[in-house]
Amino acid sequence: MPKMKVKGAVKKRLKLTASGKIRRGRAYHSHILTKKNAKRKRRLREVTLVAKSDMGRMKKLLGV
Repeated sequence: MPKMKVKGAVKKRLKLTASGKIRRGRAYHSHILTKKNAKRKRRLREVTLVAKSDMGRMKKLLGV
């Protein structure tokens, strides 16, 4: 059986941590930033973890 292919788009956006969780960036920080306050933009810069409910799908896309 052939190897599972990794989705290129997912490979660019997600990263696997040492403990097996998946890191992702936050949305809504690419444009229309003038109306967002500084605190909100600062929070959007932070990375976060993929939700537990989505973990299975993301791991399949990553080929893990």
